[in-house]
Amino acid sequence: MDVQVANHCSITSAAKASIAQNAAECGIANTAKKKSRSRRGRRGKRRRGKKANEPPPFLPPELKLVNPTQYRFEHLATQLKWRLQEGRGEAVYQIGVEDNGLLVGLTEEDMKASLKTLRRMAEKVGADITLLREREVDCDRARRKIAEVLVRKVPDDQQFLDLRVAVLGNVDSGKSTLLGVLTQGELDNGRGRARLNLFRHLHEIQTGRTSSISFEILGFNSKGEVVNYSDSRTAEEICESSSKMITFIDLAGHYKYLKTTIFGLTSYCPDFAMLVVGANTGIAGTTREHLGLAMALKVPIFIVVSKVDLCGKSTVEKTVRQLERVLKQPGCNKVPMVVSNPDDAVTAAQQFAQSSSVTPIFTLSSVSGENLDLLKVFFNILPPLSNSKEQEELMQQLTEFQVDEIYSVPDVGTVVGGTLYSGVCREGDRLVVGPTDDGRFLRLKVCSIHRNRSGCRVLRAGQAATLALGNFDRSLLRKGMVMVSPKMNPTICWQFEAAIVLLFHAKTFRRGFQVTVHVGNVRQTATVECLLGKEELRTGERAVVCFRFLKHPEYLRVGAKLLFREGVTKGIGHVTHLLPSTQNHVPDQNRNQNHS
Repeated sequence: MDVQVANHCSITSAAKASIAQNAAECGIANTAKKKSRSRRGRRGKRRRGKKANEPPPFLPPELKLVNPTQYRFEHLATQLKWRLQEGRGEAVYQIGVEDNGLLVGLTEEDMKASLKTLRRMAEKVGADITLLREREVDCDRARRKIAEVLVRKVPDDQQFLDLRVAVLGNVDSGKSTLLGVLTQGELDNGRGRARLNLFRHLHEIQTGRTSSISFEILGFNSKGEVVNYSDSRTAEEICESSSKMITFIDLAGHYKYLKTTIFGLTSYCPDFAMLVVGANTGIAGTTREHLGLAMALKVPIFIVVSKVDLCGKSTVEKTVRQLERVLKQPGCNKVPMVVSNPDDAVTAAQQFAQSSSVTPIFTLSSVSGENLDLLKVFFNILPPLSNSKEQEELMQQLTEFQVDEIYSVPDVGTVVGGTLYSGVCREGDRLVVGPTDDGRFLRLKVCSIHRNRSGCRVLRAGQAATLALGNFDRSLLRKGMVMVSPKMNPTICWQFEAAIVLLFHAKTFRRGFQVTVHVGNVRQTATVECLLGKEELRTGERAVVCFRFLKHPEYLRVGAKLLFREGVTKGIGHVTHLLPSTQNHVPDQNRNQNHS
């Protein structure tokens, strides 16, 4: 067992050595009389001697959470507080498991006492505990129990744990309906009633197809209970009652809205991706494309097979087998894990966060509600990918806010939505926004901050929010801009170099080809200025390519992930070098290739 409860609820190696030493001194194991007996024989005799004379192994009282001394209790509470801080507000304790993962178990009385102590520890640090699962194990013909407990901090000052989940899948696979059922708390009627609240435009309601990016929230309180709109709550009430928030990014499934889907994946920095597949259609349309996009951007992905109420068991199994074949292919190298009970959901959530190769598969229905609770259990336990130390390091950097959406709100003025990449942003902060078409950065002031539709005083790195800018002229803003601290002295570029892999191209990829480039929240057409060291590229080949933006300069970071497309042409890579911000600058290697 890991640090969580290993050193409190299990036999340590030192204790084992002490027990073995005492047994040896009492003459339990030393029954051999011939010096010529082999070492293996002595070990076998020693084991037989222990079995015959020693009582069944038990956990020493001082190594359990049973009636600890005041000093020990303070130590345990301090350790719990540290673990909650490292886990950004939550931690999982495994009681009755050794350091090496051996299931030893506790008696009924010791388990109750250990849970009582853990509850006292949680109360001291302002947290609640939830029993995730409990099972019995056989230990020398004695029935013992092991337990897995989730400890989650009670929310304070809106500092809840926030995870972003991008929702992908083919058109008509049931993405918006599933989100409507999860966030509204009411099952669908089979004709799309649950998805109506998610649509932003009239044509979306008329066609039933998502064409824009929308956001929905699902909360969990400190006891692991679902908090949504089912009790006529407002978004503010959901945020105030929740210790953990799942923000769903509902993306478009139709191919003609692919650029919107890519923008949602690259700009909103989702922690996880949920690929929804219709059980009646299987892998169809843009399903493979969305799976490839998530894998190219290295976003951990899990799969939900919806609409199981429309087809028989054999059809559902056929769709699951089809998904398993695709996931096991050399291009994916995933390990599919079908979730069929709550125990599987707990295991899937823990393994999914530890290994990017594990891909949980859920089969559910938004109409009958079948297996819907398993998905909620999964979301409740799913831990964040980054720890508190990584977030603190980002918070120490200068402020950088990515502008993804721009609004005009009556009586408020210009409002921008996006994600804070680094630093800390507060009400009243003065920042600069840009670059404009002529490459300048303009000064502005943050008037107010809203996060998850409720007021917020401080925005920290990695959090998404909307910022009110007062009377700032909206026409000066566009998607892809950044708001940064004036101390940063931001630089812009017309040209940049990137190491790319050409995923697919019908002919040859060469100088002069135009593609749509996605880098974070930047989306713009760029021309291939040159291929360093090569004349042309074919499908599957790698190269360092120099791109030049067509319309206006952009703010980029070295190392940022890049994705480009044009028709059937697709490629991925990362930015390696930013070139001077002169529009007509041409690299020396490009000149050499032109002369040749």
